[in-house]
Amino acid sequence: MGKIRYGGRTPDQLRNRELEATSVDTWATTLTAVYETDPEAIAAVLPRPLTPSSEPLVRVTFASVDIGHGRAPFGAGTFSVEAMHGKMLGGYPLVMPMTTEQAVVGGRETFGEPKKLADVTLQRNGDDVSGWFERMGVRFVEINGRVTGELPVTPDRRRSDFYFKFLLDPAGMGFDADPALVYCHRDEKTRAVWGVDGELVLRESRFDPVADLPVRALRFMEFAERSSKQHGEIVTKVPGEWIRPFVHQRYDDLSVTGAAD
Repeated sequence: MGKIRYGGRTPDQLRNRELEATSVDTWATTLTAVYETDPEAIAAVLPRPLTPSSEPLVRVTFASVDIGHGRAPFGAGTFSVEAMHGKMLGGYPLVMPMTTEQAVVGGRETFGEPKKLADVTLQRNGDDVSGWFERMGVRFVEINGRVTGELPVTPDRRRSDFYFKFLLDPAGMGFDADPALVYCHRDEKTRAVWGVDGELVLRESRFDPVADLPVRALRFMEFAERSSKQHGEIVTKVPGEWIRPFVHQRYDDLSVTGAAD
């Protein structure tokens, strides 16, 4: 009998590949926009204990991630709002579209990231750049712009995001246990960055309602080549009743049986 691949593995074979993949420098081409929205919209999407920061900012990022080993890049995106936990400033992603199942499952189960399978496209043709997220037949975020010139390289920096890690109770009564608040820290290096002049469009989507956070003023757009390494830490547990009203941010409000409501 040959090797049974579903069989148990030895301690040497047990590896968390998600952590391995995110703890080495991974280079990506990125298109990022930061814009101002309505303060009440930011406040409405934040579960406790997160609170709004001093500015109602939203960050949208499209990325083509080079994973090496001769494999094609995959698409990754983030739509996040700026938030605070105590004195800690970070992003709170509402949706993180990914083009591969591996990126979705690893990120959600290890870090609690709100990842979903989607079409994430980033293109540059000369000075013309474009990017979009598309799910369930809707291109719900799109940027079209033009490179205006090269900018000074951004110094090495650390950016942090907030996630809530949890599992739903199979009895339908909330969670298996109280959710964990995770800090995810990314140490970024930049080797090139260009300014972009363009338009950010948010379209109505039942499943990804980012249009509820309208663009009031565009702070900046940039096209860049960056690498990042990330690590996460659980900083506290929070009561389930704080998070339960926001579960639909991660899971589409549609059952597999086809119910419409």
